[in-house]
Amino acid sequence: MSTKKAPAKRKISTTKAKAKEKTSLLVQTKNLMADERFRFLLSIVMLASSVYVLVAFVSFLFTWKADQSYLDYGFFDYMSSDIMVENWAGKTGAALSNLFIFRWFGIASFGFVFLMVLSGLELVNVKLLSLRESIKNAVFGVLWTSITLSYFFADNYLFLGGSYGYFISNWLEGALGMAGTFFILFIAIIGFVIFTFENAFFWLKNFILNYSSTKTLKKAVQSASLSVKQKEVKESVEKAATQEETPIKKAESVAKKETFQNFIPQNKVIDMDTNEPLQMVDRQKFTLDDSGKKIKKKEAQNDLGFEVNDTKENLENKVTEAAEKLDDKLNDRLALDVEHNQDIEADVISTLPDEVYDPTLELSNYRLPSIDLLEDHRAQNSEVTKEELISNKNKIVETLKNFKIDITKIKAMIGPTITLYEIIPAAGVRISKIKNLEDDIALSLAALGIRIIAPMPGRGTIGIEVPNQKPEIVSMRSVISSTKFQESKMELPIALGKTISNESYVVDLTKMPHLLVAGATGQGKSVGLNVIIASLLYKKHPAHLKFVFVDPKKVELTLYEKIEKHFLAKLPESEEAIITDNNQVVNTLGSLNVEMDNRYNLLKKAQVRNIKEYNAKFIARRLNPEKGHLFLPYIVLVIDEFADLIMTAGKEVELPLARLAQLARAIGIHLIVATQRPSTNIITGVIKANFPTRLAFKVASMIDSRTILDSPGANQLIGRGDMLISEGSDLVRLQCAFVDTPELDKITAYIHSQQSYTSAMILPDYSKEEGESKKEIDLTKRDELFDDAARLIVMHQQGSTSLIQRKMSIGYNRAGRIIDQLEAAGIVGKYEGSKARQVLYSDEYSLEQFLTSLNN
Repeated sequence: MSTKKAPAKRKISTTKAKAKEKTSLLVQTKNLMADERFRFLLSIVMLASSVYVLVAFVSFLFTWKADQSYLDYGFFDYMSSDIMVENWAGKTGAALSNLFIFRWFGIASFGFVFLMVLSGLELVNVKLLSLRESIKNAVFGVLWTSITLSYFFADNYLFLGGSYGYFISNWLEGALGMAGTFFILFIAIIGFVIFTFENAFFWLKNFILNYSSTKTLKKAVQSASLSVKQKEVKESVEKAATQEETPIKKAESVAKKETFQNFIPQNKVIDMDTNEPLQMVDRQKFTLDDSGKKIKKKEAQNDLGFEVNDTKENLENKVTEAAEKLDDKLNDRLALDVEHNQDIEADVISTLPDEVYDPTLELSNYRLPSIDLLEDHRAQNSEVTKEELISNKNKIVETLKNFKIDITKIKAMIGPTITLYEIIPAAGVRISKIKNLEDDIALSLAALGIRIIAPMPGRGTIGIEVPNQKPEIVSMRSVISSTKFQESKMELPIALGKTISNESYVVDLTKMPHLLVAGATGQGKSVGLNVIIASLLYKKHPAHLKFVFVDPKKVELTLYEKIEKHFLAKLPESEEAIITDNNQVVNTLGSLNVEMDNRYNLLKKAQVRNIKEYNAKFIARRLNPEKGHLFLPYIVLVIDEFADLIMTAGKEVELPLARLAQLARAIGIHLIVATQRPSTNIITGVIKANFPTRLAFKVASMIDSRTILDSPGANQLIGRGDMLISEGSDLVRLQCAFVDTPELDKITAYIHSQQSYTSAMILPDYSKEEGESKKEIDLTKRDELFDDAARLIVMHQQGSTSLIQRKMSIGYNRAGRIIDQLEAAGIVGKYEGSKARQVLYSDEYSLEQFLTSLNN
């Protein structure tokens, strides 16, 4: 038995060895491709090969006839020393060209050269285009081009489509005929274009619709123009007939006027200020006797709708000649090319009183998201029971009586998460005495988040806010569908949630004009940002609003990448519209400052005070686009984690942000800044002074609440979307609406599925001014402690001004000058915000050598 099993075991072990060897080979290949040096070398080989193949292909187009006698040879026979070819790339190039162009795909094979270039650049992380998409498009392009060229040129130029294209084209013609093959090729390229390029379908659809409407409009313009001019001629002749001067002289003046003065100028609009509808004027028929009186007749003898006596031939000839010249002039103008016709039509339309500029015209088919994309998250058993209300009321009254405080009246107002109990104390009771019982009332009710409002603004009562045992979730759907939001006429409406009285709370971002959001981790801050963004998406067209997203955490705002070409704005040459790199934030803020200055210059030229007046003037076509005027969309800057930016960039972020907050409201740039650390070193006085509207979720301490709201209360919230909003001196408690990630996915997918712009809005380019760079430092005038400070820095490997100040017992200014000298000498690196400078010398020996050379 053992002798029979041995071969089987040997076979299994051999299979395992081969599998192990194969796995090892794959691992080695993977490690080799991960080596940057190998990838660089392979990239050079790939690019050089692409150039060689390109030379061979191009040469084949000129030398294929001379090398034709060798085309039937095998490859190794082809390489024989007895055979001479004229291809510029030699025998190998001739063989490759013959294979790809003649035997395979014709001149479409140049697409493979393009793929080789992309692959070579991809190896060194240079991404011109998506390699995967390019391969897919190139394969289709090569096959389709080969077949198409063979379809049209196979009889005379076989190499254009190659043998592959020739055989496929012949097969299609035999199966479908010439017409069927043509339709197959046409449908294939149309389908490829529609599914490859996002806006191709909408462009094609709009082109067809616009072409048909252009022909209709052209006819209407021609008819209206002819009727208007004919009416003018008729009225002039009638006037001539009634005046005392002779009809012949009057006809001469009318003819001269119509011929030389009243033709429609090319760059002017037609005056259509008339109460009559655009229709052909009734052609009245009349004659003129010798005295010049008008006599009606039954028959007309010319196209203008009137006739004259036989004795007045000159008058008839003059007027008829003027009318014919007028008709010829109009017909010639209306027969110009398409662009000129469109200009005339645009001029005529622009004179109509109800025709204004439409900024949404480019995306005229855009539809706002449907409410059906949102879900109703409300629970069925979340209502406050009568027993709960009575129990809380009795406990409040009992607690107050224990401290000898009488009340005359108490009433309750039920909200989604809290219930407000309003009490009217008896005469002589001090309000401060009730306010100090906050903890005692919370103890008796066994509830967290008790907040006493004493007194209630404008009511003459004292409010006690008590959390409900079963809080209700306020769904985004209920707030968006509310009448208050749907019928709002605000510029940038935001539906934040519901108040204690269960009313939807809708505010206008342009009135805030900036919003500061703070809250501890997990208390609903990110959901609040999504609610704000979703509210604007549900109300605004992409032409009216653009977002700039800053997301240092890289996961909160990535949901909105799909709507980049609809609603986002980004820096020039930036690959991603959502900014996740803190180093780019400074450039983005600088770019927004440049955009702000540019917009203020436009407002100055237009002599208006804010963006609303400017856009109204532009829509009414009272501003000339040729002078730089354009429609200005609102821009909303959303920063998700401000604390991280302050820690890494400091003043480089704070100062441009403060400038935007001070000046940008009038030109339509609004800021929404969120942070989970509302401490004084993050929310500085400069920031607070320029953010009058602040929104606070639950925070950890009263100090944090005072930092964000300038008053306590945020530390007493119950979390999960419970928040306070401060607008001036008033505090309003809200339950933030809830929108889940799947709902946001549906909204962004719906917007993404519609026609978009070709790219995101491009912000102005920004580069730091040269004046901001430090001046050159004369190292011949070094500080006396320069050498000692250099040794200290290298020894501790920490380039810090405070280290020099502390260890050498000198002032901050002198320590700062020394660190600048060390930077100029190349001992420490540049300033990096709150981080310590990089030390460029790793050991003291190399430093001493440098100092010796510097001193000499």
